[in-house]
Amino acid sequence: MEEEPRTLFHIPLEVKLKNKMRVFISINLPESIKKEISRIQDSLPEFTGKKTEFENLHLTLKFLGEIDEEMVEKVKNRLNKIKFEKFETEIDEIGFFSPQFIKIIWVHLKNCGELQKRIDEALSDIFDKEHRFMSHITIARVKKIKDKKRFLDDISKIKIKESKFIVDKFYLMKSELNPKGPIYRILGEFSLT
Repeated sequence: MEEEPRTLFHIPLEVKLKNKMRVFISINLPESIKKEISRIQDSLPEFTGKKTEFENLHLTLKFLGEIDEEMVEKVKNRLNKIKFEKFETEIDEIGFFSPQFIKIIWVHLKNCGELQKRIDEALSDIFDKEHRFMSHITIARVKKIKDKKRFLDDISKIKIKESKFIVDKFYLMKSELNPKGPIYRILGEFSLT
């Protein structure tokens, strides 16, 4: 009697096809803006935590979570149909969500709310709309601050140099989590008119 060939493991076809990835929609920043943010990061008062890597600085317009390739294609088709005029934006303030519990330090990017709403509308039947979009670029994640009063005082003294740029496209991005920090890859680029 002939023995069946033995395999170490078998991956069903449907599992292979359902390869999921972490996906978000973003405005990617020009080098000049990243350099100004880097200067701001260097001016931050002392804290225990992590500054966002230079190459990872961006504005998230919508986080889509873990989705498969089929859904990525569906999202791309919807985003391709968005008609929106290019616009000027700028960094206008440094802040955090709560002075009581400082966990994220961000810089605010002006005039991005309308584009975000348009993206929300285009995807509203497949993803929930954002309850409260806050146009922020995360520049640092805080674990601990020794002297909160001094920290708040020092952060209020940081001056932002004029940091304007034209948003003429937005991106569909993939985030690959890595021990050294996430690696972002472009899945799609969408031009504004």
